[in-house]
Amino acid sequence: MVQKVEENLKDFFDGDTKKRTGKHSSKKVTKENNHKKERRSPLAGILIGVGVLVVVAAVYLFFKLPKADIAIWPKTDVLSFKQTVTGDKTADLVDLTNKTIPVQYLEEEKEGSQEFPGTGSASDDGKATGTIKVYNKYDPPAPLTLKAGTHFLSDSGKYFVTLQKIVIPAAKKSGGKITPGSIEVKVVAAESGPSFNIKSAKFSVPKLAGTPYYYSVYAESSGEMTGGYTGKVKKVTDDDIQEAKATLTKKLLGDAETSLKGNISSEYILLDNAISSETETSSSSVKAGTVAENFTYKAKVIARALVIKKSDLDKFAKDYIISQMPDSKTMLDKSYSISYKAQSVDIQDGKMVLDLEFSSKVYQGIDKNSLVSSFRGMTAAQINDSINNSFGEQVSKVKVSLWPFWVTTAPRNQKVINIDLKFE
Repeated sequence: MVQKVEENLKDFFDGDTKKRTGKHSSKKVTKENNHKKERRSPLAGILIGVGVLVVVAAVYLFFKLPKADIAIWPKTDVLSFKQTVTGDKTADLVDLTNKTIPVQYLEEEKEGSQEFPGTGSASDDGKATGTIKVYNKYDPPAPLTLKAGTHFLSDSGKYFVTLQKIVIPAAKKSGGKITPGSIEVKVVAAESGPSFNIKSAKFSVPKLAGTPYYYSVYAESSGEMTGGYTGKVKKVTDDDIQEAKATLTKKLLGDAETSLKGNISSEYILLDNAISSETETSSSSVKAGTVAENFTYKAKVIARALVIKKSDLDKFAKDYIISQMPDSKTMLDKSYSISYKAQSVDIQDGKMVLDLEFSSKVYQGIDKNSLVSSFRGMTAAQINDSINNSFGEQVSKVKVSLWPFWVTTAPRNQKVINIDLKFE
């Protein structure tokens, strides 16, 4: 069409030029007039070109610019439901009939140890120890047995005690001379303190007093007694152990839950009461009452959780809404909403019961493709009437815009007819 218009315009201007230069033209043209004509010819050519372009552009715009924008406001109804659904770790798919959805079981273990101070105090009294040599010169010669715990009294008045039973060999008699039998034995001071760190001394056996053996059995030490002292030291109390347990397990339980939550993908939901943690093992390196500056406590904990995929909740709710609405209706996705809470949770068994509340707006289904096909060549009034006849009370408002201003009917080209559904 555009090309044909260009050709007609060209013929028109060419014909006009021939008339102006034909039989009616004077053959007696002065050189001055020829010079003026030559000067006007380029301007005339430019004007002709501009005119052609304007006409071509006008024709192009006339056929290419027209379009139709049709806005339709469907009426909506709200469908709301409450349902109870069971989450089960053995389920693979959302089951609308049995009202079940899959859940995933997760667990995280943490173990660790920590050193804690002993806060109790105690007297740390050290007792002096050493070795004595016990003699037996009893006559007639005979061995003598002393039980463990027998006291020996030093010549400085300090008591020392045997740690085990001892048998003192019999003396040897030759003529009128007696050689006492002897044995070395370890002893410990009866009391603590540095005053028992005595030098070499002689010892008697007080319990033998009044017997024939008192003057025949005695002892001597060749070296000094050592290790006697008194002082204050730290000890571990039961409260220290309980506090250590509470502190360490609290930290480990927190770490386990944090780690578990960090491993949950954003597509999953963790409800507050669907996570639990517990201490599996714990122990102290010492018992209560142990003298120690510090002690170590160690523990092992585990955190468990059940998580739900958000998409599975949405699928159940949307499938349920669709199952309850008429076939002619369409669900308005952007109006869909859902809330949920756990009614009961059994993490070990991998099950939970959820209370769901969900809703969505629904509207009369509108096939935009078939409408576009039917609107070609229609006026705005005819489009309005067609929509009202097809949908009646299901539509609250229609707005038809034809563009540019000179266009009175919808274009024949379906691609420039746009239908927009409004839900404000």
